[in-house]
Amino acid sequence: MTIENLKIPTVALGTWAWGDSGETGDGYFGSGLTRADLEELADRAHAAGFTLWDTAIVYGMGRSETVLGEVLKRYARNDYLLSTKFTPQAAGGGEDPMADMLEQSLGRLGTDYVDLYWIHNPADVARWTPRLIPLLKSGKVKHVGVSNHNLVEIKLADQILGEAGFRVEAIQNHYSLLYRSSEGAGILDHCRNQGIPFFAYMVLEQGALSGKYSPENPLPQGTNRAQAYNDMLPQLKALTDKLASIGRSQDAAVPDVAVAWAIAKGTTPIIGVTKASYIDGLVRASRIKLTSDEIAELEALADAANVNTRGWWEKEMQG
Repeated sequence: MTIENLKIPTVALGTWAWGDSGETGDGYFGSGLTRADLEELADRAHAAGFTLWDTAIVYGMGRSETVLGEVLKRYARNDYLLSTKFTPQAAGGGEDPMADMLEQSLGRLGTDYVDLYWIHNPADVARWTPRLIPLLKSGKVKHVGVSNHNLVEIKLADQILGEAGFRVEAIQNHYSLLYRSSEGAGILDHCRNQGIPFFAYMVLEQGALSGKYSPENPLPQGTNRAQAYNDMLPQLKALTDKLASIGRSQDAAVPDVAVAWAIAKGTTPIIGVTKASYIDGLVRASRIKLTSDEIAELEALADAANVNTRGWWEKEMQG
């Protein structure tokens, strides 16, 4: 079975913020989420055809996986796709830390397999990639991908898997109007040439491209994202104004247009969802058709903002 058979939805649903405890300062986003709200969100997502959920063991150190597993209990297992990650930097010291971490994830998610299992960050490609092979053979992992890997690392992982009859079936990197390093490094071209889905995370730059925030109305104080983005909000105004004007012409909002841009670039955006209303925006985004002129103008304004939104966990993609 290849990943093409997975019928990847236009947009994947991210649950990084589901790892927050809801206490300000405890978690990346400071979001207080209730089970009832998340169940309503999931119902709306599934009704709209968004069925691929992306999480990781390090989102709230297991909290995101646990909450997601509880919310998805309401559906048959073949009604949704689960994507989670092995993070080498959090590996234990056992004989097979990847298999151990997967078992922990399966337990929290309440399932006996994941549809897509990622190596989250490259630590030692030659060491960790072969560990995916027995997991694929066991059926506990249906498909594998690599996240935050550069092109050299992607090709090495693909070669290692290829020797066992498998392949890198998906790439997941930070990719947004403000951060297009995977494009510059040739990774998007590689994905197109090889028929590999490219998943774009942080498309909305944690809300900085949502149109919700401005120098007068900054991101919530005390959160990591406020620290990362508030100083650059003045430079982003021309870009978010343009996103808003395109949105007005299509009955859509600022974030919908930013997501539509990522779809137009041939990627599958992973959008963090914390409210049921966000799903309506994703439906609008998947219907928007941007012209090549609009795409070029948005990218020119993004370049003119001249900001660097590379996450602290990311290395440069060139190389």
